[in-house]
Amino acid sequence: MPGFRNRTDAGRRLARELAEYAGRDDVLVLALPRGGVPVGYEIARALGAPLDVFVVRKLGLPFHEELAMGAIASGGARLISRDVVAMYGVTPDDIERVTREETLELERRERRYRGDRPFPSLSGKTVILVDDGLATGSSMRVAVGALRQEKPARIVVAVPVAAPETCDAFREIADDIVCAATPDPFYAVGMWYDDFSQTTDAEVHDLLERARAARAARPANPDERARDASIR
Repeated sequence: MPGFRNRTDAGRRLARELAEYAGRDDVLVLALPRGGVPVGYEIARALGAPLDVFVVRKLGLPFHEELAMGAIASGGARLISRDVVAMYGVTPDDIERVTREETLELERRERRYRGDRPFPSLSGKTVILVDDGLATGSSMRVAVGALRQEKPARIVVAVPVAAPETCDAFREIADDIVCAATPDPFYAVGMWYDDFSQTTDAEVHDLLERARAARAARPANPDERARDASIR
C-alpha cells in the first residue's frame, strides 16, 4: 500500500516524478499553505527552483459564510460564481464588502509567510502547484482558476496522493497533473501519512526563508545549477 512517513518524505518522493523540470530557469514552485509547503520545499530543493506560497481565500455568502460565492488568491486574482450570486440575490456591494474583508485576511497571511517581498511575476512561467494531497480537490480547483489570471505558460498540479477520480478530473483542469499515488479506496489524505500533524505558520515562514537562502547561495552558472539539480 502506498504511504508516506510525513510531508518531507512525500515531497522527496514526489520530486522524483518531476525530474524533467530540474535546472530550468522558467520553473517556479507554488505551494498551498499550510500543508503543501513542506512538500513544495522538498520539490523546489530537488529541482533547483524558487519556492513561494499561493494563498486562496473563499468568499462566503454574506448570510452563509460556509457557502462560497467565489474566491480570491495571491497576486490579486478574484473568481466570482455568477450562478451563485444570481441564485441568492447577492448585490455588487455585498461582493465588494466580503472581498475587502477577505483581502485583509489574505494580506495578513501573506505578510506572515512572505514578509515584505512581493508576489512573484508568473507571466510565461511553468508553475508547479503543490499540496499535500487531493480529496475532492476543491481548493486546488480554485487555485488553478485564480492562477490562470496571472498568465503562466503552464500549470502543473503535483500532489503525493489523490483520490483516483480527482486526479483524473485535473487532467482537464491543469496543463499536467502528477499524482505520486492514487490508492483505491482512498478514504482521506491523512490516511496515507504516518505523521499528518498540522503545519504551523512559523514552519511555513521558516521553510520559505530557507528556500530563499538556498536560492541566493546557488551557483550563477546555469550548467552548474543543472548539474546540482541532477545530483539531488
